[in-house]
Amino acid sequence: MPAPGASASVPLSTPRGRPLPSRPRSIERRSDAVPDIIRTSRPRDPPPLGGATNENTRAATAAQTSSGAKLARTLGLWSIVGLGLGYMTPTVVFDTFGLVAEKTNNVVPAAYAVALVVLVFTAISYGKMVRVIPSAGSAYTYARESIHPGVGFVVGWTALIDYMLLPMVNALILRSYMEALFPDVPGWIWVVVFTAGVTGVIYLTMRGTSNVNMILLVFSILVMTVFVVMVVVQLVGGAGAGTAVSLAPFAHSEVQFGAVLAGATVVCFSFIGFDAVSMYSEEAKTPKIMPRAILLTLVAGGVIFLVAAYVTQLRFPDSTAFPQEAIEDSTLPEIGVQVGGPVLQAVLTAAGFAATLASWLASHASVSRMLMVMGRNNVLPRRIFGFINPKTHTPTFSIVIVGVVSLLAIAFTLEQIAAYINYGALVAFTFVNISVIAWFAVRKGLRKTPGDIARYIVMPAIGMVLTGLLWVNLDMHALIGGLIWTGIGVVYLIVLTRGFRRPIASFDENEPVTGFNKTVPGPRSEI
Repeated sequence: MPAPGASASVPLSTPRGRPLPSRPRSIERRSDAVPDIIRTSRPRDPPPLGGATNENTRAATAAQTSSGAKLARTLGLWSIVGLGLGYMTPTVVFDTFGLVAEKTNNVVPAAYAVALVVLVFTAISYGKMVRVIPSAGSAYTYARESIHPGVGFVVGWTALIDYMLLPMVNALILRSYMEALFPDVPGWIWVVVFTAGVTGVIYLTMRGTSNVNMILLVFSILVMTVFVVMVVVQLVGGAGAGTAVSLAPFAHSEVQFGAVLAGATVVCFSFIGFDAVSMYSEEAKTPKIMPRAILLTLVAGGVIFLVAAYVTQLRFPDSTAFPQEAIEDSTLPEIGVQVGGPVLQAVLTAAGFAATLASWLASHASVSRMLMVMGRNNVLPRRIFGFINPKTHTPTFSIVIVGVVSLLAIAFTLEQIAAYINYGALVAFTFVNISVIAWFAVRKGLRKTPGDIARYIVMPAIGMVLTGLLWVNLDMHALIGGLIWTGIGVVYLIVLTRGFRRPIASFDENEPVTGFNKTVPGPRSEI
């Protein structure tokens, strides 16, 4: 459940722009002396507040031109979809199953179906925006360029709560796995050990590998397939609901739509990451496949979640089958032991462990990179967040700060953290839909034909309303806490701009300070 940009994270350049050891030019673009490029690429007189410029994109293009190298276009459609599915962590459906079953009165698949329908509209909007602003695919980039730099800043600040808590939720899930396997060991010990290990790995190198991600994904899906087959056999034999074909997991007499919506707000957490595949637009064989890749990642992940949730719901028709502590943290180990005993529990936990650890490494590296960019742009104190260790070429303090936040997994439950993460994600998704209307219908004037109205006004408006509907159904504590966080961002923006008299600093992770420039050059007006 990582944040966007993780797979592209690599060892960084030093603060003074000293060149790193050379790498094959066919594999990656070097960013030697990038800070100088960034400084010289900015105009002497900054544009006034409200001038929707993309300074980072121009700087990135300058960096590319100076080096003459580019990333190899080797990723096909299904390779990118595979990376996206690994980012989404398919086994998370078992972690949150008990929690969602309790909220929805035992119609978990219905919650996934609602969330999938809602997010399909947002995925289509992402596909539209990635074609005209082919950068990191971030909601704040789209809002900044389409609506207003101030709006983009606030959207990005709000989404930061999402990025910061993703490593923490992975720590919490791993803690619950180890507590199920070793009940005599205090849970806080596992949080400390795993947090120290992940922080140490990211401290030494931020480079990721898609091959490892694909291996973990294949392993997880194979284990889930075995699980589904075992459950179907048990259902035919009379276990659970006693049938493998039933509409009860989607609807029954005691189901209320409001409860299903509440469950859908939780399972949105499972889908986070489908938009992250836009990171690979420069490594795709052709950028034209990116809209399809985003949509296919969402749909493929949704199908996996729906099938797993459907058979699990039939096998466990009532959430009372799980102890309350498992519902609050993770029901995956409990599901495994009840379906296949200690052996399946160990195998299913291993699959979940591998997928969650990979997600943790990716999300930790990604948010550390974002904090570093914010430090480089003086959005956060530069001496702390912009510092790059000259030996490891990694943002030392940013990595350690994310690790410290992850330690809070000792005191929180999965339900609490998922709600806060969904707050940031749903706000970002809503503004992606708004950005489509602002860019195409308003800026480009594409609102004169029925087709344009349907594509650039009606569909994103539906996506905006549906994501907003989930947003208002969030847990009240998460909603209040999230609004407070957004309010702090607005106040911080006023301070940074000295009452909107200065141009707005950007924290776009496209800034080429980590050896990779994820911007695809091309006409911005292309539709």
